[in-house]
Amino acid sequence: MREWREKEALEWSRYAFNLVRVTVCGDVQYEGWVFTVDPVSASVVLVNFPKKGQTCVQVVMGHAVETVEILKEADENITMQLTNMFSPAATETLSNEELEHRGQDLCKWLEKNRIPVMKEGQTLRVASVLTINAPYRIEDCSSSNEIILARVQSLLQSYTKMN
Repeated sequence: MREWREKEALEWSRYAFNLVRVTVCGDVQYEGWVFTVDPVSASVVLVNFPKKGQTCVQVVMGHAVETVEILKEADENITMQLTNMFSPAATETLSNEELEHRGQDLCKWLEKNRIPVMKEGQTLRVASVLTINAPYRIEDCSSSNEIILARVQSLLQSYTKMN
């Protein structure tokens, strides 16, 4: 049997989404569902779901891996949980009318807080150094000035809590 680190990516991919037992140096064992195997370091990313709504992610360093034994293949439920685990949360879908209203409200609120803002289509330009794109959430802000970005995101967070 080839050493774990010498395997090809295609060989590692057959472990993905399976429940495995990983044995490392000193006969220490880890069990979990394989999310992925890093092709550079051969590290194994294991995921466990100890309680409903909880996720435990553990990385077993590739250099320490001695054996990996498949215990069980994933069912559709586990596969979906693993697939969606690192996916961004579903974003709300807003009509153009709702986006326009949200943009206008945010613009008024920023002006009320003495923040210079201009609306250009569906983009808000703040002090000519920051943009907020629709749908106007904290993660929709961008700027090369980290200080201004952090302050406007903080303001946006308080605006979001109020609305």
